Amino acid sequence: MKTEKNNIWNFYEDIEGEKAGEGVVRRILSYTDELMVVQNHFQKGAVGALHHHPHTQITYVVSGQFEFEIAGEKKVVNTGDSMLKKDGIEHGCVCLEEGILLDIFAPMREDFV
Repeated sequence: MKTEKNNIWNFYEDIEGEKAGEGVVRRILSYTDELMVVQNHFQKGAVGALHHHPHTQITYVVSGQFEFEIAGEKKVVNTGDSMLKKDGIEHGCVCLEEGILLDIFAPMREDFV
């Protein structure tokens, strides 16, 4: 099932993953109008294409290794690292080692629901 806005309890086992690109599965974990938390599971070699959006985004690397490009600058990030992407900043990544990214958006991404 899909997570519904303003749900207090959201159990991972009940949240359906959806393809968000080749080798990427997205799960919307919880959200309100003001905030959204999304998990993205990347297979090695999967690409999060360069893009931008009108949301501030913080990404936390739960596991794996990724090469991120943010505002034209590239860096390799690992488990425990995090990145801030202010609204409108172009960003994307390549998964170097299978892993999970946790994305927090403000406000929520209406295009995801």
